[in-house]
Amino acid sequence: MSSCNKLSTNEKCCDIIRMSPLAFARFCELLRDTDRLKDNKNAIVEEQVAKFYQFLRQPNGVEVPQEIISSHRFYPHFKDCVGAIDGTHIRVKVSKDEAPRYRGRKDYTTQNVMAACGFDMRFTYVLPGWEGTVSDSSIIKNALARVDKLITPKGKFYLVDAGCMLRSGLLTPYRGVRYHLKEYSARAPENAQELLNHRHAALRNVIERTFGVLKKRFPIISRATEPHYHVKTVTEIVLACCILHSLLHTT
Repeated sequence: MSSCNKLSTNEKCCDIIRMSPLAFARFCELLRDTDRLKDNKNAIVEEQVAKFYQFLRQPNGVEVPQEIISSHRFYPHFKDCVGAIDGTHIRVKVSKDEAPRYRGRKDYTTQNVMAACGFDMRFTYVLPGWEGTVSDSSIIKNALARVDKLITPKGKFYLVDAGCMLRSGLLTPYRGVRYHLKEYSARAPENAQELLNHRHAALRNVIERTFGVLKKRFPIISRATEPHYHVKTVTEIVLACCILHSLLHTT
């Protein structure tokens, strides 16, 4: 394969996974050099890697999600919403010295995993590996600033909880107003703010349901599973499980 054709292939693949062509090329060469992946008759390494990563592809914002456009409750008010963001805690094994940083609200040590998903319950962005004491809002702030950052299409937004900062691309509910769905079980929304919060909660519930399916599908990351792996290994396991979950949701 000529270098010109290879670069062209890399650029196309990088457009899928939002990685620079040079970084993508180096990553693929590393896989080749360590014999972890090889060209085959069906696809070269670059194509195989792109197909693997596209299951965490971030939204382009061109189409309105079917789950929104088909519901009079959400359309047109949430027509620019591309998904929901939240954090979840995964148990990890750490040393006694590290334990205080990983033991937050839980009685056991965890890493905090931030993820975004679409309304089809497929992950679009995953950022694992954070200490259990780190807040979701701090992780989201980092996700928006890092090289492999969370990208929100222009004019679009993600749904986040009230603890996050209010900024372009993130829509929080009204603070000091009923929010959780169970709070509306006995009494329906009574004003515009409550109505928005109720519908915000109904839509953002998709990320909680997605985490639930993920942990049920892969018991290795469920709360009930005693951790046998350190943070770095668990981080890789979480990423693999999220990608496999999204792959399974397409079949």
